[in-house]
Amino acid sequence: MVKLDAGNVLLKPSQRRQLMSWLKRAMHLGKRIGDFLLTIKLKRQGRLYDVRATVHDAAGDFKLGSRGADCRNAFRELCRKLALRLHDQALARRIAIA
Repeated sequence: MVKLDAGNVLLKPSQRRQLMSWLKRAMHLGKRIGDFLLTIKLKRQGRLYDVRATVHDAAGDFKLGSRGADCRNAFRELCRKLALRLHDQALARRIAIA
């Protein structure tokens, strides 16, 4: 499940759809790990966009963050970090089970 808290930033519906398409890999990996909950918080601080993600899943909890001059780059960087971290958790969990 994914929760998006846009904070003080107005997102257009097209931006929300684009974010969900970037999160597809992370959601798939989270589903494979099990008990997946992703919360994304977006804030604008001055000229920067600050994006923070909190993840809870069966392998453990972690937090990630990203900042960027525009919302799109900050989201894209966060989605890449998130997919890498979930992939590492999935591999570690698979090794621990075997």
